[in-house]
Amino acid sequence: MLNTVRAHAETTTPDATNADWEARRKAATPRGVGVLEGFYAARALNSELWDIEGNRYIDFAGGIAVLNTGHCHPRVVAAVTQQLSQFTHTAYQVIPYTSYVSLAEKINARAPGSHAKKTILVTTGVEAVENAVKIARAATGRSGIIAFDGAFHGRTLLGMALTGKVVPYKVGFGAMPADIFHAPFPNELHDVSVEDALKHLRRLFKSDIDPKRVAAFIYEPVQGEGGFYEAPEAFIRGLREIADEHGILLIADEIQCGFGRTGTFFASERHTIPIDLMTFAKSIAAGLPLSGVVGRAEIMDASEPGGLGGTYAGNPLSVAAAHAVLDIIDEEHLVERANILGGRLQARLKSIQGDVPALAEVRGPGSMVAAEFLNPVTHEPDAAAAKRVQNLALERGLVLLTCGSYGNIIRFLYPLTIQDAVFAEALDILEHAVRHA
Repeated sequence: MLNTVRAHAETTTPDATNADWEARRKAATPRGVGVLEGFYAARALNSELWDIEGNRYIDFAGGIAVLNTGHCHPRVVAAVTQQLSQFTHTAYQVIPYTSYVSLAEKINARAPGSHAKKTILVTTGVEAVENAVKIARAATGRSGIIAFDGAFHGRTLLGMALTGKVVPYKVGFGAMPADIFHAPFPNELHDVSVEDALKHLRRLFKSDIDPKRVAAFIYEPVQGEGGFYEAPEAFIRGLREIADEHGILLIADEIQCGFGRTGTFFASERHTIPIDLMTFAKSIAAGLPLSGVVGRAEIMDASEPGGLGGTYAGNPLSVAAAHAVLDIIDEEHLVERANILGGRLQARLKSIQGDVPALAEVRGPGSMVAAEFLNPVTHEPDAAAAKRVQNLALERGLVLLTCGSYGNIIRFLYPLTIQDAVFAEALDILEHAVRHA
């Protein structure tokens, strides 16, 4: 089967190597699109991937948190194939289709809170973020948005303005949009307490923006690119209290942490604090482009007809995949499995932590687990150690991603459907890499 896939990958040069394609990539595509690996995918199934030279890899990157249900789950393939035989596109705003509406109903039912909700479907994570900001501004009549250090909200102009990391996301791109502000995100490992974070937030109201001009706070319940730091309940409660005091909305960005990754369907379920709007994307459609915003019905209805949407928003193929994903999560008990797998991973890493002084912390809810490396003498972030772990793991066929403002954190984004034997194999590779890095 692999040879067949290779033959179809490029009919003119079926025997091209990874090196051949890497040279062609550098000649044909801009360097601004950073690419981590130098090998090229030919096929993938569940947690495993094979490149065009036939090399096998265990995928702990998951398309950057997109593949909670794994590569090519047969139910997703079947759902998309069936939809492909019916129609591929009408533009929902021109000719609607029932699958969009029924998916919105399912998201409304699963999103935290007992209040009435509505959902809009769009295409990419940052598109969901931008629509959430639009909705918040329409609902409040205000323009200001406050985000947090270490946040990642996308690469569009507004998205990178909200993102709390300069390199590589903002550097060289000029002035950012107005009325976007940042406050510290609580991080006990790096000496930022909840009290500190909330104090600095209130200080913004004295030094930078009148709270009466703030439409929303946007935060990640568990920061993704920022380092897999979970927002403490006391911090979210503090945000809610400040928001209520000043008529500000609360937006939870669940683009990376949703759909079972944290051991609850949505990470916001881990807290009892009500939110107003929530963005979602990534694992909702198993790799097909789909995202959305769900929120309080009266807030979601603030925009005039035509103010929201997009040509490809809620594409029917992606919607079909999303319906299959929701069924898979339920029927294969992936929320519960996220806790089981994450527990095994954390236990393995913590069992060797005493032998690896640079491994400063192992953390994370469910299967949103991170390993942070600090210099054991200076306690400064040790990006070199994280990179060595990543490289040693790759030598043995395990794909890992780093994250964090300093690139000193390994994050683990394996499919929640990963086979037990493959997971055990990956943990052996990981332990070897951490011990020898």
